[in-house]
Amino acid sequence: MNLNSSISRRVFQNSSLSLIAANCLSSASVFNLATPKSSAAETRKKKISIAQIGTSHGHATKMSVYRKSEDYEVVGIVEADPARHKQVQDLPAFRGLTWLSVEQVLNDSSVDAVLIESDVRDSLAIAERCILADKHIHLDKPAGESLQHLSKILDIAKQRKRFVQMGYMYRFNPAWLLLKQLYSKGYLGEIFEVQAVMSKVIGDEDRKALATYPGGTMFELGCHLIDLLIDLLGQPTKINSFPRHSGNHSDTLMDNMLAVFEYPKAVASIKSSALEVEGFSRRQFTVCGTRGTFHIQPLDQPKVILSLDQPREGYAKGTQEISFPNPFERYVADAAEMAQVLRGEITPRYSYEHDLAVQRAVLLASNLSTDY
Repeated sequence: MNLNSSISRRVFQNSSLSLIAANCLSSASVFNLATPKSSAAETRKKKISIAQIGTSHGHATKMSVYRKSEDYEVVGIVEADPARHKQVQDLPAFRGLTWLSVEQVLNDSSVDAVLIESDVRDSLAIAERCILADKHIHLDKPAGESLQHLSKILDIAKQRKRFVQMGYMYRFNPAWLLLKQLYSKGYLGEIFEVQAVMSKVIGDEDRKALATYPGGTMFELGCHLIDLLIDLLGQPTKINSFPRHSGNHSDTLMDNMLAVFEYPKAVASIKSSALEVEGFSRRQFTVCGTRGTFHIQPLDQPKVILSLDQPREGYAKGTQEISFPNPFERYVADAAEMAQVLRGEITPRYSYEHDLAVQRAVLLASNLSTDY
C-alpha cells in the first residue's frame, strides 16, 4: 500500500528533523567557538570560516554546498598541482574563489575548519597538519590507507578538542534516519540479516586511478555502506573479503567485491562493483529483523518498503511503501551539523571511536592490512 502524503510528510519530518534535534545541548560543547567575551547570541550568529585543501577527490565539488550556506564564510581553496588548478578553476563549485597555499590556510588563525578533498593517499598527512594547526576538519572518505596513522590523528584531535567529521554521504539520508528510529523503538525486533549494494559503471580513466588502490571498489564505494553497518550493529566479530577482477579491462582494479560481516546473531553482506549498468538505481540497504524488514532502494533518492508483523504507531501490519516529499541532497545536512557542533549547539552524531572502527572494517572488507 502507498502511504498518503500526510503520513509521508510526518515520516520525513520525524526522521530528518527530530533525530537531529535530539542531539542538541547547551552551548557548553567542547567544540564551542565562543570566546569568553562573546554572548550566546553572538556565537549563534557567527559564520564558520572554512577553507578547502585539494580538489582531486571525487566529492571535492561539495564546496558548492558551503558557498550557498548562510552558516559559512569560504576563505579560499588550495590546489598545489598547477595542471589540476588550471583544469578545475572554472568549475562552478570553485569559480571566483581565492586560491591559497596550504601554509596560508594553516597559518590563518581565523580559519575555523578545513575540508580535506585531496587524493586519499595524501589525506591523512593533510589532516594531521590541520589538527596540529588547531583546525576542525571534514575528512572525505575513506580515511586514508593507514589505520595507525588515523588512530594517531583522532587521538590528537580528541586531546585538542578538534571536531573530525567524515565524508560518508548517507549519514543524514532521511530513509536511514527513519530506519534507525524504527529500530530503536523495537519495531524491527532483533536484527539477524543485513544486505547492501553500492555499484556503478566506472569508466576507463577513473578505473586507472582507482586501480592504484588495492582495496578496489569496496574501498572506494562500499565504505559508505560499512559506515552505516557499523553505526547499526557495531564492530563485527569477523570480516571476510572476496575481491575479484571481473571486467574485461587491462587494469588491476578489484572491480567486483563482496564482504561478509559476522556478528553473534547476525550476518551482513555488502557488495560493490564497477561494472553494474544503472547501478545507482539498485543501490540499496536492507535490514531484516525478527519483527520487520526495512528496505531502502535507491539510496540516493530514497524510497522505503517496510514490512511489519503487527501494527505500529503510524504503520500498518504487512508491507507498505514510504516516500519522502523532498529530494535528498548530499552534504547539506553534514554542513549544517558541522556548523551546529562548532557553535556548541549539538554534540557530534559520530564519535572518534566510531570513525576508527569504520576504517578498520573498511580495510578488512577491502582485503587490506590494519597493521600499519
